[in-house]
Amino acid sequence: MTTLTIAPTAGARPLADTLTMLRRNLLRAVRYPGLTSFTIGIPIALLLLFVYVFGGAFGAGVAPGVATGSAGRSAYLDYITPAILLFAVVGAAQSVAITAAMDATSGIMPRFKTMAISPGSVLGGPVLGTVVQALVAVAVVLGLAAVLGYRPHAGALGGLALVGLIALVSFATSWLCVAMGLAAKSVETASNTPMILTALPFLGSGFVPVETMPTGVRWFAEYQPFTPIIETTRALLTGTSVNGSTTLQAVVWCLLIAGLGYAWSRSLYRRERG
Repeated sequence: MTTLTIAPTAGARPLADTLTMLRRNLLRAVRYPGLTSFTIGIPIALLLLFVYVFGGAFGAGVAPGVATGSAGRSAYLDYITPAILLFAVVGAAQSVAITAAMDATSGIMPRFKTMAISPGSVLGGPVLGTVVQALVAVAVVLGLAAVLGYRPHAGALGGLALVGLIALVSFATSWLCVAMGLAAKSVETASNTPMILTALPFLGSGFVPVETMPTGVRWFAEYQPFTPIIETTRALLTGTSVNGSTTLQAVVWCLLIAGLGYAWSRSLYRRERG
């Protein structure tokens, strides 16, 4: 069966349509609390696991001279928190892949194509909604880290820069995950495809310094997208000097991922489903 595609009429309002789709995405997050709890629950579980199970030993490795035990856990909490925040961002992006697949397979997306709706809003609204959810998840995880003893030292400008970076990373990964969701044959597949994003922090500087890795793994860790993002996040949280080259790499990676995800999503959205 071929889906009839009608171009948006003059009545389509890109901004208003995007806000409508944003509201729809946020309402869906409320109606499907399982997705929302997954976004926040996994990073919280990882934070507690790595701090209280591995932190006593790993802390001595990431902060030379620190003793094992409670001192090690405190040191490892400081080191690992930036990576866990990015897990919250990736978790939110995974949820938008699932919702995109639900729309694509349920028939609602072909229906949107026949309506006077701005095509960009159908995809852009959920992406913006995911950015909002990611910022909320990051705030919750950061709050828990503070309860455990984490003390960020970012000033006002550093805090604003951190929010901007988190929003940019969420924006980029959300577009990529929307494309993955539209390309998936089923909702179940859409929930699994973005899992590759969760592996990247492990293969970067999120959990251990890249200097401790074997040569081949270290090379990959140094040049993959999440390492400069994690290092920039860590510097902003601690209030230390931000490396300009590392920050530039983080921003460029985000822009490349966002551009790829946007182009792929728009191409899939235009494709007719039989």
